[in-house]
Amino acid sequence: MILFDSVTKKYPGDKDPALDSVSLHIEPNEFVFLVGKSGAGKSTLMKMITKEELPDSGKIIIGGIDLDYVKKRDIPGYRRRLGVVFQDFKLLPRRTVYENVAFALEIAGMSSKEIRKTVPKVLDLVDLLDQAKKFPDQLSGGQQQRVSIARSVARQPKILIADEPTANLDKLTTEEIIGLLKKINDFGTTILVTTHNENVVNTLQKRVVTLKDGKIVNDQKNHGVYELSEAKVPVRKMQTPGYALKQRKKVI
Repeated sequence: MILFDSVTKKYPGDKDPALDSVSLHIEPNEFVFLVGKSGAGKSTLMKMITKEELPDSGKIIIGGIDLDYVKKRDIPGYRRRLGVVFQDFKLLPRRTVYENVAFALEIAGMSSKEIRKTVPKVLDLVDLLDQAKKFPDQLSGGQQQRVSIARSVARQPKILIADEPTANLDKLTTEEIIGLLKKINDFGTTILVTTHNENVVNTLQKRVVTLKDGKIVNDQKNHGVYELSEAKVPVRKMQTPGYALKQRKKVI
């Protein structure tokens, strides 16, 4: 579902690479936390998935798509296959809750009939059906994040990535957002979350991948805990060298 094979990325002017020969395999329907200090490489890894950044070397395959073969003109179409949640919500301020979700479906080419059927179902999923006519500035931070999640899952993506989705939210709201992501995962969506919230990670006890200085130093597949020091659990190896190169190459 998500496959990194020896991926390296170094930004111009930096002494060390942001990602240093990173290999990672996330199976369909996994819930994975990506943790590490600022500058560890988490954001770069996320940007590789969305093709905002390109690797200097290595192979990336997302949902069966070899990103080497996704041309620049096809990137918007590729990104519509993913669900992305940001810490700053990125809602359209002059559109209602309903319209924010509907707009994402319009861009994806969904018909008006399908949009009218889909939006209420998605808003019900995130417990915001009764807020459909409100504007973002009339909502709490937690409600705005739920709108962002609703917009991201409306197209039923197989993969949802969330970059610090609970930043600046209080404890109760944080629990609600993580509970919602777990609910979406239970429906079959692969979830990848970056976070600095130790309590969230330790409470959920899902797979935890720890980055340090651009390298994976810890990969706890089951009952993972928030741990930023050197690996106490061996990092999972790729099944065979060059595993990604044997995957079927697909072009959008």
